[in-house]
Amino acid sequence: MKVISYNLRKHRAATELKELVTEHDPDVLCLQECDVEALPDEIAGLALADATQGNRLGLALYYRMNTFRLLEMRTFGLKKSLHDRVLKPAHERVLGARLQDIDIGRELIVASFHAAPLTALNSLRRNQIRAALTELESMGRGVPVLMVGDYNYPVFKENLGQTVRDHGYTLTLSDDRTYTRYRVFKGHYDFATSNGFTIDSIQTLPQRSSDHRPILITAAVD
Repeated sequence: MKVISYNLRKHRAATELKELVTEHDPDVLCLQECDVEALPDEIAGLALADATQGNRLGLALYYRMNTFRLLEMRTFGLKKSLHDRVLKPAHERVLGARLQDIDIGRELIVASFHAAPLTALNSLRRNQIRAALTELESMGRGVPVLMVGDYNYPVFKENLGQTVRDHGYTLTLSDDRTYTRYRVFKGHYDFATSNGFTIDSIQTLPQRSSDHRPILITAAVD
């Protein structure tokens, strides 16, 4: 299974999606910072499963209909940062899909995630990640979970990795840094947490018009 995650930088990179999907042929596309009202119902053979509705710039998830059957969608709000409370940019920070592989009948959960911005503390983002994984587990006990997106966690990933492991998950970084806009804040921002999956690779794709580079996750259910 191939999954692409991409932060569109306030929807600026939306025009690149058709080319991106055509070139890399993912089974699932997870988006952050997209203008949900401007999203098409279909992108190069991928169908829009759902998008968040609580804020204009939100999350979206597309899937390949001839590979998966969509069983359920859920959105989750997480603990808010001061930035969220003052500017109210985002309430729903997780969008999860429970899918069934049409060929083998196996169920899995894939989610698009966007953590609080860098103005928040890492401890808050760790809280959000733990809560997000717990919420996704409630969509199907024992169902494999893959959560990808913009974790906004450039430094001290050892603490995050331990937090994720304590929760029963694996944190996997891509093969190159994903954020390069500011020299001070460059690093790995976009990655995956998983349980019940073997992550074969996470490739950082070339930079386009977003300040984030898209990542391509190749994974298989254990």
